[in-house]
Amino acid sequence: MDKVITCFNKCPDALVRLICFPWAGGGSIHYAQFNHLFSVYSVRLPGREGMAKEPFFQNMQEIVYEVIGVILPQLKEKPFALFGHSMTCFAFAEHVNKVYNLEPIHMFLSGASAPYSEARLQAPRRSYLSDKEFLVWVTSIGGTPPEILANAELAKLFLPALKVDLFVAENYRCSRPSTPILSCPCFDGKEDAPHDLQAWKDMTNGDFTVQMLPGSHFYLKEEANEKYVLDHITKHLETAEMDYL
Repeated sequence: MDKVITCFNKCPDALVRLICFPWAGGGSIHYAQFNHLFSVYSVRLPGREGMAKEPFFQNMQEIVYEVIGVILPQLKEKPFALFGHSMTCFAFAEHVNKVYNLEPIHMFLSGASAPYSEARLQAPRRSYLSDKEFLVWVTSIGGTPPEILANAELAKLFLPALKVDLFVAENYRCSRPSTPILSCPCFDGKEDAPHDLQAWKDMTNGDFTVQMLPGSHFYLKEEANEKYVLDHITKHLETAEMDYL
């Protein structure tokens, strides 16, 4: 598997593949434990983990094209689902649907307003803050180990990936779809900044649910929340597998 995609453990007999997109500044390693029942492929962008010395992608198109260039054969081979604490997850789904007429059986979204919602379009652009202001904001939203934020050298290594990922997300634009495209469960943290999750409903042609879990933007790092999300995903994908038997 090429560097931009990591598959921690292949499950040849699984009928559904789950492709995971990390949060801004994140890597693939968090999804290593998602693989107990399904083949889980995690996106790993340049500038972090084993690709730390490679230049960051600067726009959504670069990311989507690179990921599709690697994973497209797997998408054509078996049904797939998407999980994303990331706007990239939707951008990827939209592109593969429009260009290749491929659609995930589920898209599980987390911690983001719909791309065309007014709440998102009017939100402050944090990626344009000075490094000092950006560090203050990152500290305020929680989820980042305090030992990283308190250490200037560690922060210098961590913050650039977060800032460029946020820049890509903030500058991504999408028109409201003329017709819904898929089923779209959503998750969010109760203490996170408000997101316009209901706006995702315009994109669904099936179930639409919003699950509010305790915690802030990085609620998924809490073990109980991660278990809840993973159990929810597993239940839906097991049901989907039965439909294909």
